[in-house]
Amino acid sequence: MIHVRLFIRVCLLLSLAACGQVDSPVAGDSRAGRSEIAAGAGQWDIDGLTHAVLALGPGVDSEEAARAARISYERTEELRIAYGISSPPLIHNMMVNMGIKSRGLCWHWADDMQERLAAENFQTLQLHRAIANHNAIFRIEHSTVIISAKGDDMTAGIVIDPWRMGGELFWSRTLEDDRYSWVPRTEVFEYKRRRIADALAYKPG
Repeated sequence: MIHVRLFIRVCLLLSLAACGQVDSPVAGDSRAGRSEIAAGAGQWDIDGLTHAVLALGPGVDSEEAARAARISYERTEELRIAYGISSPPLIHNMMVNMGIKSRGLCWHWADDMQERLAAENFQTLQLHRAIANHNAIFRIEHSTVIISAKGDDMTAGIVIDPWRMGGELFWSRTLEDDRYSWVPRTEVFEYKRRRIADALAYKPG
């Protein structure tokens, strides 16, 4: 019994090494795009994201909006297969941290999604990287990509998050994401740099 409890604790600690809270799909949630491309469906999801991207501003090109939406769903499915996703996100995190799987942490998803979208060289859209829960005590740090109209702040954009539902794309307007409060990644990195500098400079007594 003691060994079982120890195993469970180790698993929990490993799973908490990266990313954040797992969300369950909510029926009727118009903010969440749930990919069914692998099953031959999903066009309504792509159309929904396309309309949301177009609504970011009058300067957004309709072709670019459609392309960004399609690629977001297609890349999610490609990465789901490449990462070998067969478990809920935190379980997959644990397997990555144990060396059983090679990739699939939230920042892997964000890195690979950003790289693919950036390759399109959008002229009317802009990509941002954001992190949530970087200074939270009881919540886990989580990374994502955000798409906005060119020149806009990420808070006016759309969160593109394939991690939280285990390889099914979740998207939401940044300020309507009720699970996470997003901060620009550059600000988080600067915050951590200062924390490290302060710790190194600290001289007790």
